[in-house]
Amino acid sequence: MALVNIKINGQPYQVDSSLTVLEAARKCGYEIPSLCAFNHGKCSKASCRVCLVEVVGARGLVASCVYPVNEGMEIITNSVKATEARRASVELILSNHEKNCLQCPKNGHCELLKVAEMVGARDQKYVGQQTEKTVDEVAPGIIRNSAKCILCGRCIERCKEAHGISILGFENRGFKTIVSPVQNRSFANSPCLQCGQCVNVCPTGALMEHSEIEKVDEAFKAGKKVIVQTAPAVRAAIAEEFGEKIGTVGTGKMVAALRRLGFYRVFDVNFGADLTIMEEAHELIERITKKVAPLPQLTSCSPGWINYLEYFYPELIPNLSTCKSPHMMQGAITKSYFAKSHDIDPKDIFVVSIMPCTAKKYEASRKEMPNDIDAVLTTRELAKLIKRAGIKWDKLPDEEFDQDLLGEYSGAGVIFGVTGGVMEAALRTAYFWLTGEEYGKINFTEVRGFEAVKEATLNIKGTEISVAVTSGMANAKKLLDEIKAGTSKYAFIEVMCCPGGCINGGGQPYVHPALLPNEDDDILDTYKAKRASVLYSEDERQVIRQSHNNRDIQKLYKDFLGEPGSELAEELCHTTYNANREKYPDNK
Repeated sequence: MALVNIKINGQPYQVDSSLTVLEAARKCGYEIPSLCAFNHGKCSKASCRVCLVEVVGARGLVASCVYPVNEGMEIITNSVKATEARRASVELILSNHEKNCLQCPKNGHCELLKVAEMVGARDQKYVGQQTEKTVDEVAPGIIRNSAKCILCGRCIERCKEAHGISILGFENRGFKTIVSPVQNRSFANSPCLQCGQCVNVCPTGALMEHSEIEKVDEAFKAGKKVIVQTAPAVRAAIAEEFGEKIGTVGTGKMVAALRRLGFYRVFDVNFGADLTIMEEAHELIERITKKVAPLPQLTSCSPGWINYLEYFYPELIPNLSTCKSPHMMQGAITKSYFAKSHDIDPKDIFVVSIMPCTAKKYEASRKEMPNDIDAVLTTRELAKLIKRAGIKWDKLPDEEFDQDLLGEYSGAGVIFGVTGGVMEAALRTAYFWLTGEEYGKINFTEVRGFEAVKEATLNIKGTEISVAVTSGMANAKKLLDEIKAGTSKYAFIEVMCCPGGCINGGGQPYVHPALLPNEDDDILDTYKAKRASVLYSEDERQVIRQSHNNRDIQKLYKDFLGEPGSELAEELCHTTYNANREKYPDNK
């Protein structure tokens, strides 16, 4: 690492030569406001002009988010000239911004409000006509409100970076410029994956999840037996919404809060993850030994990834596992096996999934899986429910999930929430079924980590099985192109839509520089690893760490499903896909 000597406001510092002025200032203890710079210091082309500073010798003020440091540079962040310029930039942004802050769903997390306060921006400084408003509430996962958009371009860059498909872009010119899918279409009528990565980086309420809290309220009012189930990644992040450090385990307090919110049962989707492994590992073995379908088998747990495949690689649908995702499977089992065992009419059951993902909202609405799940709330929406109820997070005890037919889960189910987790869980069971022995090490560490593509080769009875793991569609494309070309060497490929997996899902707590505590300078580079550590630690603590050893899963098959791949298992746990999805339907 090459270091350079710089001065900030007259004070000497040594910093990495690869940093921008904005990054260097933050590491040296200065907060320069910015609205277009987002996670990991990346910036959408210095579009907001809020991070202007003086650099001695430069011809004018410079945008610190893109201006590199160099040896001997002298930076002045607090000069009158820079302060006034930053304030003017924010006031101009506010002049074209919808100001119903009390009603805004981003209230409390809005970076524009924070920056406006920081620079001392005055409301109504500039008054005039505003850009015509577009509100898109059609898609199940994401809402777009152009009146709250500040044209920072973060969402455009994030979609391009994570998935390589650029669903969003700048439309029109000058004062009429907006950010939208092509032709100002709805997300529902464009090849949007509904993943919510754009929501995660939006600094205002221009992009938000489509809230389903009212659906849950109505179910309680109607006297339904409202059953809640939480995804593994939620426990790894929910505590952040209540001021806890990233990487804090939130499982016990989350369960306690859900119980106090009045849910009839509080279940863990880890049970559904174990069930998914039973069906998916069986399917993989059938493909390998009986050649009933093409290899490599592609995992099917991530609905954003399913959307991508249907839109851009429909010819590879035969490679896709027919398994529903864990929460959809568990919803179907809740309304059949659980309902029958408790003599409850399935119509009286209302199943709520708490997910780290906005695409799960779309998944629950798919016609191929009717009525499995009644409402999907994100991690952020769960936090809103808890705060609305006046429940004090730090006063909650640690409680356990309900142990009622769907209660037990293995460590394999827990790690579904991080990239590589589905693969590792499946290999633990597939190895046992093929050899009759447990895999000695239990952990398949080769498929862990956040590299673009991870691969491993497993020797089972002299047969080598190659597997691969990826997340983010920009990374997945290479593997998919190899399958199309007939050159893929893998038998099994795990794909997750969101980079890093569900721990970084579009419904997780916001991780923005302007909203983070200053106690950990490297937090933006490590938050995925910190959240992942929660899941790996819980896996290590479990007595049962393989899905096939889950006693409630064994009982489910013995008393109800029969065996993996049975006719009833196919009906409740498997689905079909749409090979004819139009990217741009005529009805905009």
